[in-house]
Amino acid sequence: MQDLVTGTTQIGGFKNMHNNIKFSIVMLVAIAIAGCGIAGTASAHFTMLFPGGGTDVSPEDYLANLGEEKTVLITWGCPFKELFDCIDTPDVHVRNPDGNITQLTPVETLVDGVKAYTVSFTVDKRGDYIVYSTMNVTAIKGDFVDHAKAVIHCGQATWMGWDAELGETVEIIPYMRPYGLEEGFVFRGRAVQYGAPLANATVYVVKYRLDDDPEVLKKADELYPQDSWMMVKGFTKTDSDGDFVYTLDEPGVWNIAVFGKGIMERSIFILPVFESFPPTGEERVSAIPETGTDTTSAPASESPAAGLFTTIGIIGLIAVLLTRKRSGGSR
Repeated sequence: MQDLVTGTTQIGGFKNMHNNIKFSIVMLVAIAIAGCGIAGTASAHFTMLFPGGGTDVSPEDYLANLGEEKTVLITWGCPFKELFDCIDTPDVHVRNPDGNITQLTPVETLVDGVKAYTVSFTVDKRGDYIVYSTMNVTAIKGDFVDHAKAVIHCGQATWMGWDAELGETVEIIPYMRPYGLEEGFVFRGRAVQYGAPLANATVYVVKYRLDDDPEVLKKADELYPQDSWMMVKGFTKTDSDGDFVYTLDEPGVWNIAVFGKGIMERSIFILPVFESFPPTGEERVSAIPETGTDTTSAPASESPAAGLFTTIGIIGLIAVLLTRKRSGGSR
């Protein structure tokens, strides 16, 4: 009897152990899935800098006139889905064309119902201004930090300062001048961490679409249900020197991000891309100011050839008359 009881107890113990193992496996799988979800979220959500001061940003907003006050909106979220609250106050600076750096004061604001910030500065020199923000954006394994920057250009052919290295922990440095780029241009840049090449790192390239095409992911789902995100989120890698290239095939504002290695920090470079230039022939014609459509009041244009023939005809008539007069006088 005792053996039977003991045997029953041992069997019950084995069942409990088996259940515990199953529970542990389920929990580990759940944690792994959650971790993948967090990593996916982090790679699709960015700190974004909009010099127009609002979410209806355009490439032209990254240009400035001398003496203009630029207001830059700092927000965080998915460039093609939605915005979220900034959970921390950003640390923001601007580097002017001479290399002087000024700290800017963020002002809390609401945009589309979420908390964001704005900073302002005066464009008092010709050249390139780099606005850059450092912000804790989410608690993924501790503080996760975004280093975002954008170049604002002022001045005819005054192209200086756009490729300056700021010394951020993780940073994207452009090889291509980051303004005046047209759709279809290939962008080339370098990713560094602590100033050294960030080799074999993942680079994400995502266009901001909330203003002009907020349903883009839904459209991609309908056409490519197997993997709709491949159509809205670009992906490439750096080489051994930290260099990367990517073709920007649409006009608009693009976000390029690279993650650091061994640290929870990343760099985000905001890049405006213009429509193809020069415009097509049809666009050029439509851009010419109209002079009116009432053709009845406008004088008819006269061909130079017609005037020449008229003149020759008059001269010929005079010659005939003179000949006749002379003939009559000789009789």
